[in-house]
Amino acid sequence: MLKSQIGSLLRTSKYRREYIQSVLGVSANTLSNWSVGRTYPTMDKAYKLADLLEVDIGELYKREKAPPN
Repeated sequence: MLKSQIGSLLRTSKYRREYIQSVLGVSANTLSNWSVGRTYPTMDKAYKLADLLEVDIGELYKREKAPPN
């Protein structure tokens, strides 16, 4: 399972959400959904977001072990 780290990265970003939304061409709702892991960015948007946040693309998500069945 992947857990989104986008929300925490956005909170520590030097950019405002509105600026990031504008650069990526996404709505506030879309960015919010990415932040909580409700939806995922396309690869091109993920790379642009990682560049803006000055992180490696792998830092956008954290791998979590799936709960046992």
